[in-house]
Amino acid sequence: MSKNKLKKFAEMEQMQCVFQCGAREMLPDSPVLAMKGQWRSQFFHNDHPLLLELGCGRGDYTVGLARVYPETNYIGVDIKGARMWAGARQATAESLTNVAFLRTNIEMLPHFFAADEVDGLWITFPDPQMKKATKRLTSTFFMERYRQLLRDGATIHLKTDSPFLYTYTREMIRLNNLPLLCDTTDLYGKPDVRSQMSDIRDQMSYIYEDARRLQTHYEHQWLERGLTIKYLAWQLPKQGELVEPDIEIEKDTYRSYGRNYVSQVKGEN
Repeated sequence: MSKNKLKKFAEMEQMQCVFQCGAREMLPDSPVLAMKGQWRSQFFHNDHPLLLELGCGRGDYTVGLARVYPETNYIGVDIKGARMWAGARQATAESLTNVAFLRTNIEMLPHFFAADEVDGLWITFPDPQMKKATKRLTSTFFMERYRQLLRDGATIHLKTDSPFLYTYTREMIRLNNLPLLCDTTDLYGKPDVRSQMSDIRDQMSYIYEDARRLQTHYEHQWLERGLTIKYLAWQLPKQGELVEPDIEIEKDTYRSYGRNYVSQVKGEN
């Protein structure tokens, strides 16, 4: 591990808004496990809604939403601590009291959150995991885990550059008859927004504009390359068997920029 990463991990150990609990740290007496069911009362000290950003990376959305909505609590979740450091440092510098970060594997979320404790999820530019469905953050494998901590009918938001992941997720929603709130293949382009629910027009407009309000570090990368941003928002009921899609989807044909290029363009520390 590089000295720079070690320095970032050491800094995060001192940040009150950061909780670190990888697979090797899943001990019965771990302080973060004691937060299960207690995030509002023990950390945020309020009864405001609680939303998670999964695969938060640098925490752009976690911090950005927290600035816009001070009456909502946000927790960014990722296993990549060196990336998370940027958002945690920003939240600390701005003294944002409605932000926390949890460094852990996303499949372990039920260990950290109680039933009905979480009010919604943002999934921002995850790896599409084209080879293995169970690794996709929008697969039924993960939907079942989200059900263990989300309130009934909570909204899940997906922003992605990947045509593969968009197509897969849309089919997962359709196949399982999940209420589709918002669907667009070009979030910042032509107004092709769709919804299956005619009685939520005002809510759909609000959700759509919220998705356009903030752009992540990696979203800028995709837009710079001329790619369109896909966005889906749907509700996840607690009841009902979930069926995994079994369809052929054309694979994405492009790759992310190398880390050195991104660092040069964005001035990453």
